[in-house]
Amino acid sequence: MFHINSQTTKGLRIIIVGCGKVGKTLIEQLSREGHDIIIIDHDSAKIEEITNMYDIMGITGNGASYSVQKEAGIETADLIIAVTDSDELNLLTCTIAKQVGNCAAIARVRTPDYSKEVGYLREKLGLAMIINPELEAAKEAARILYLPTALEVSTFAHGQAELIKFKVPEDNILDGMTIAHLGGKFTNNLLVCAIERDGEVYIPSGNFQIQKGDIFSFVSTPKSARRFLKTIGFNTKQVRNSMIIGGGKAAYYLADQLIRMGIDVKIIESDRKRCEELSVLLPEAVIINGDGTNQDLLKEEGIETIESFIPLTGIDEENIMLTLHAKSVSNAKVITKINRITFSDVISQLDLGSVIYPKYITSEAIVAYVRARTASIDSNIETLYHMFDQRVEAIEFRVYEENSRLANIPFKDLALKDKLLVAFICRNGSIIIPGGQDYIQVGDAVMIVTAHTGFRDILDILR
Repeated sequence: MFHINSQTTKGLRIIIVGCGKVGKTLIEQLSREGHDIIIIDHDSAKIEEITNMYDIMGITGNGASYSVQKEAGIETADLIIAVTDSDELNLLTCTIAKQVGNCAAIARVRTPDYSKEVGYLREKLGLAMIINPELEAAKEAARILYLPTALEVSTFAHGQAELIKFKVPEDNILDGMTIAHLGGKFTNNLLVCAIERDGEVYIPSGNFQIQKGDIFSFVSTPKSARRFLKTIGFNTKQVRNSMIIGGGKAAYYLADQLIRMGIDVKIIESDRKRCEELSVLLPEAVIINGDGTNQDLLKEEGIETIESFIPLTGIDEENIMLTLHAKSVSNAKVITKINRITFSDVISQLDLGSVIYPKYITSEAIVAYVRARTASIDSNIETLYHMFDQRVEAIEFRVYEENSRLANIPFKDLALKDKLLVAFICRNGSIIIPGGQDYIQVGDAVMIVTAHTGFRDILDILR
């Protein structure tokens, strides 16, 4: 349905160490955007499979080895990304790369002990970025539980703006209303960015008519968003309690976030030793040692009355079954974390509540950094977020003097590409939902929602 915007900017030379879930997602996205990619993994079968699938080079070996990095061309690389299963190996890989080459380095680090020292590690090791998929997934889940009627809540402009996605229920006031009528009747403090209907995604104009069942995405300030949702009949109170199945890293991070928000947390974990560890790490949580897939135990622990339910077992199929069970026996807000399964068309047909993909959260942050490096000015992209199975992108740009060719010109006088919206301008800490008379100034943060992919610079919005 959508035209893909091609870029002529020269790509970067990138070494990716580790061909797991995140590594594969990065390879797919970065090779699509025209970068020169070399992958390193100790598993020769994985290397063969991926190099056959994509037009890239592969080396079997230890990514932290000086000779292996030299063979991969570290001396001429622009960036090395270490996403193996081992935090220590990722940090060591980046440290060696920084000694040998003149490249930027990104490491995936998931252990809570290291996560508390991210700033120190990044500074001392000279890393461009340290990314923690479990922690980022926990933050996303916590945002949703703060506003449980939403399917997704993403933040921009350092939390001053939110992109919120929800499903239009039957008999809702929005059913049959046009976008123009919505703006006139309720509020001008939000912008409808995209609507998905029957698998098609629309960036709607004023005469677009909303229907029940539509997946509706809008951007606004947190305060205005809650006021709007309340006006159209949605509950905007955060959940009071939560049941988490599984006690791994993701469960620890999420429980820690929820307890800070004043939400009561119960974790069910089958490993007794891990339960003892969690009791020390999370003294305010209730830790149950038991099988979280046992229906009798779930009933006994109050699944029928719990306000939110998040299965984090590490096995996607188990998480999906637990979510469907919770939906059938309770009114709980459910969040499903999916690590591995790629059948997005099947998943979208299941009623899984809010679905979180840690591998995409990780890859989006890295792709945003790569695009900023490739653009005419470093760090032009502040935030990147994919919507509707990667078909639409929401990108937050910072406008610098060097790319200010469109500054101070009203939007109505700019030749903007089609299938594109300017969702908000953040200026001096205030969010502006722009109209035709508004314009961009140097120093603004600007969010664009577009059906084109691969934007690297604010100037890409022009025809």
